[in-house]
Amino acid sequence: MAKTQLNVRVDEGTARAARERALERGMSVNRYIEELVKQDTGEAGHTFVESAADFMKQYEAVFVEEFGAELEGRREGRH
Repeated sequence: MAKTQLNVRVDEGTARAARERALERGMSVNRYIEELVKQDTGEAGHTFVESAADFMKQYEAVFVEEFGAELEGRREGRH
């Protein structure tokens, strides 16, 4: 994906916090800011839901084999 450069001005405390948090996460400040924006716009949540759905499709048979009878009982009102 092509990248676009943004220039932003923040106070020194915000800049310091961004640098520290990025370092703690082992990423660049650019990547940290990019992740924050993605989270804020819901892209990360959408990606998570798609990944979870894909996982369930791939492993549905395993879950049914392991928990099928138990889940069926719950649907019928038995616990």
